[in-house]
This record gives sequence, C-alpha cells and structure tokens, in this order.
Amino acid sequence: MPKPIVILDAPSNLGLRPPEPGLVPGVYKLAGALRDKGLVSRLRANDGGVVVPPRYLPAWDGKTLRNAQGLISYSLRLADRIQQHISAGAFPLVLGGDCSILLGGMLALRRRGRYGLIFIDGHLDFRHPGNAEGVGSAAGEDLALVMGRGAASLTNLEGHSPLVEGRDVVAIGFRPDDEYLAEVREAGVTTIDATQLQREGATQIARLARETLQQRSVEGYWIHLDVDVLDPIVMPAVDTPTPGGLTVRELVSLLRHLLTSNLALGLEVTVFDPDLDPDGMLAQRLTDVLAAGFQDYPSGQC
Repeated sequence: MPKPIVILDAPSNLGLRPPEPGLVPGVYKLAGALRDKGLVSRLRANDGGVVVPPRYLPAWDGKTLRNAQGLISYSLRLADRIQQHISAGAFPLVLGGDCSILLGGMLALRRRGRYGLIFIDGHLDFRHPGNAEGVGSAAGEDLALVMGRGAASLTNLEGHSPLVEGRDVVAIGFRPDDEYLAEVREAGVTTIDATQLQREGATQIARLARETLQQRSVEGYWIHLDVDVLDPIVMPAVDTPTPGGLTVRELVSLLRHLLTSNLALGLEVTVFDPDLDPDGMLAQRLTDVLAAGFQDYPSGQC
C-alpha cells in the first residue's frame, strides 16, 4: 500500500563541536530553512511536528562524548516518534540536525526487528575509541555507534547492540581516501565510494544497494543522507566540505531509485547549515533535490 510522507523535524546539533568559541552549530535550522522553501507542500506531505532536543552544551572534557546524556535522551524520544509514524503506515522524512539523529532512526527500526541501512554520506563516520584518540562528537562517529563501536551508553540503547549489523549496511558516496575504509569493509559493510558511483552511474548503484539488502533478507531499510555527499561546488554549507562529491543530478537519481522500493521505510537529511547560506540559495537547491528525489515515490500524494 502507498505510504503517505510525514515530515518530522529533528533539529538536534548535539553531535557537533562548536564551529567557533561562543557559537553553536547552525544545523538545527535545517528543517526551518527547507520548510520555508515549501518542502512540505511540494511533497504534499503531512506535518509530523518536531522532536525538541535538549540544550546544546559546548563544553567537552576531552575524554567522553560531547552532550552524551542529551544524545541518549533525545535518541529515545526521536525513536518513539519515528516508530509511531512507521507503525501508522507512514514514511517519515526526518529533517535534522546533525548525523547523530541516525541513532533515533535505527533504534526505532531495531525495536521492530532486523533492518538495513543505506548510508549516503561524504564520510564514513566510523571514528571510535578503538581507532582514534580524543573522540568527542557523535556526528563523526554515527555509523560506528549504530554498528556497536563506541561508548556503551550510546551503543547499547535499551539493550539493543548493535542497532544494525555491518552486513546490513550499504555506504555510498564517501570519498575513496576515507581513513576508515579498510575497517568498515572488514566489518562487512558494502562500500561504494563517490568515484565508483560516478563511473557506474547512480541508477546502477541504487540497484546494487537495493539488491544487496534484499539478498540479506532484511525487513526494510532506512536511508541516511548527509548533504556533504554533494560536492562543495554545489553544496558548501556543511561543516566538513570535501572535494570529489556527487553532483545534484547524481544524488537525485540515486534517491529516486532508492525510494521506489517498498523496502524503503524512511529518510533522514542531515548537516546542511543555514548559517552558511545567507541568501537562502542553497536551501532552495536542497529543497529542489528532495522534491526531485521523491518524484517517483509511490505515495499517491506527490
């Protein structure tokens, strides 16, 4: 049955370091910026409201995760809301926020059974205490955390660890020189870097990702989209812009083919920072990308 799209705001910046002393990361404005460009009406989506995050605390002790307690409580509440929408037969489009909101999405699915993850990101985000010193911000560790690497308080939410098995993850769009690539592959993740996608085409890569997870017999998959998968030439308003990313056309094609599968259960959008987009041009571009990406989505509403 077609699933109506419901847009849920998750304006958390808890997983990022302060961009400068005295400032907080502006990604919490992502949802508002896209709503202001008409995303809800363009997708003919239902409004799922907002899950309000706790206060961002910039201080860090140099040892533990920044905002760890806030991340725990927020992930549980976000999971509750996502699970509620999925159980009601809707397709949640979650507007972040930073990449730490992945914990909420994967916890919601882990409560239900075995699900996969399509991780579209310019970086593999696999930093953890076993491979790095001074880990401090969950947004650079989100894939590691949901795969059970990192602080026990976040890798064992409600006794679920890992939230997703490596063999049930397909990572797409990271740069080929990512420092954690070898370890991620050893963990069983299917890896498709930006260069491979550009060589083989987004349609073929989407098909490969879908077939990979179908062969794993997962009950469905969650899609994580970090906007820094795009090349900085077209999307510089991110905290870690890295050359060699996807074009707008490539990302749209990838999303269109991933979203047509009945295994697709939800999508989260992260890391776009409106503070780095003073004229709103990039918010419009991202809104256009999402609207085009959902063009063939079988909801009967858009």
